[in-house]
Amino acid sequence: MMASVNNAAIRGKRNRELGQLFEQMIDAACRYYRQACIAEIDKSPEPTKQLGHLNSKGQFLACYAKKAQPDFKGTLKGGNSIVFEAKTTSADKIQQSVVLEQQAEALERHRELGAKCYILVSFDFWRFYRIPWEIWRDMKQIYGRKYIKPDDIPEYEVRIYRGILDFLQEVKITQR
Repeated sequence: MMASVNNAAIRGKRNRELGQLFEQMIDAACRYYRQACIAEIDKSPEPTKQLGHLNSKGQFLACYAKKAQPDFKGTLKGGNSIVFEAKTTSADKIQQSVVLEQQAEALERHRELGAKCYILVSFDFWRFYRIPWEIWRDMKQIYGRKYIKPDDIPEYEVRIYRGILDFLQEVKITQR
């Protein structure tokens, strides 16, 4: 029993670290898109509420003040909005349930208003995918199950281009 608890803790820590690295890759791509005047995309900060005073190290206790929201939001050249959630896994499949209900509701609201909405997925930092929200949302009807494997979604694969995770490749960016 203790070994499985330790293994789960190690897996959880590894996945959190991979998630942070994945977000750093996305941030680097966002900086590139900003400099190239392709898009202005920022990480959505998680709203927090300070619960106490600063300690001598400048730290304080806080909790989340709002439900989870999609990880990134922005505007593409031409005026279209883009909203996406970033997920990473060390497994060979990713469960639909990794997108929280509140995040799914937000993605759907943005989609209904005309935003381009996606789930950006990393499979063990080896393969990357930009899955349209509608595909993710309807995966049970499309794939017959509530998870996706890389073999299911080759058309959504994202390449590394000049050292950048080019997740906007093939996203229609209109000129004004």
